[in-house]
Amino acid sequence: MNKARVLFVTQKITPFLPEDHMSKIGRFLPQGIQESNKEIRTFMPRYGLVNERRNQLHEVIRLSGMNLIINDLDHPLIIKVASIQAARMQTYFIDNEEYFQRKFLFHDKNGKVFDDNDERLIFYGKGVLETVKKLGWAPDIIHVHGWISSLVPLYVRSIFKDNPIFSDAVIITSLYNDDEFKGPLSNKMHDKLKLDDISENYLTHYKKPDYVSLMKSAIDHSDAFIMGNEKINAQLEKYVTKSKKPLLKYQEGEDYVKAYNAFYDRLLEDKK
Repeated sequence: MNKARVLFVTQKITPFLPEDHMSKIGRFLPQGIQESNKEIRTFMPRYGLVNERRNQLHEVIRLSGMNLIINDLDHPLIIKVASIQAARMQTYFIDNEEYFQRKFLFHDKNGKVFDDNDERLIFYGKGVLETVKKLGWAPDIIHVHGWISSLVPLYVRSIFKDNPIFSDAVIITSLYNDDEFKGPLSNKMHDKLKLDDISENYLTHYKKPDYVSLMKSAIDHSDAFIMGNEKINAQLEKYVTKSKKPLLKYQEGEDYVKAYNAFYDRLLEDKK
C-alpha cells in the first residue's frame, strides 16, 4: 500500500526563523507526520532573515530556472533546500531576489508594510505549486499555514485544477490569529490575479484584500480546517462554522500531531 503524501505550505519554520507557535508547528508537525508513515514535502519562503550559511541552504538547479509571470512581468524562481538533520527532514525554500532578499518579513524597520506583499503572496503560491508539479509528486493532502500561503487553495481550484498532480488532493487550511498581518494589501491585487485568467467568481474576496478576505477565500477553496490557535478572528470563526466543512478544534499540548494525523486519515477515508 502506497504511503499517503502530505504537502505542507508554511509561513515559517524554526530553526530557520525565530521560534514561535506557528514556526514550531512548521517544524514539528511534518516530522511527526513523516514518523507516522506518510511522505512529506515542506515549503516556506526564503526570507532574507534566513541565514543560508548557518542552515546550509543550497540551490536545487534542476528545479530552479523557471520564470513566474506576475503583473505581466517575469520573475525568476529559485529553489533552495536545507535539511533538519535531527528530523531527517528537508525544507524547500521559494526564493527570488526582488521579493525575498530583505531583512524583514512583511514590513520594514520603521513598521511600514512592504508595497509588494500582494505580489510576494502570488509568487510564493505559484512557486510552490510549480515546483511540486516539476517534482512530479502528487500530494494526497495539501496543508496550508499562514496568510502568505493563503493563495494555494485558490490556485489549486482554478489555474491548476486540471493538473493530475493536484486534482485528487484534499486541502486543509490551518487558521491562526492575525497578529503578524499588517495591511491591507494593494488594491491592485484583484487585477493582478485576474491576469492569470482566473474567473471573476473566484476573486470576489480580493477587491479589498485584508487578512479576513484572504482567509475567507482560502476557506472557500479548502476542504477542511484546523484551529491553529485557541482564538482566531471572530469573523473567520463564524465563516468556517457556516461552511459546515470538517473542522478540527484547537489541540493543546504535544499530542496535537496525533490528532492532526487522525484528522488526515479520516478525511482521506471519507474521500474513498
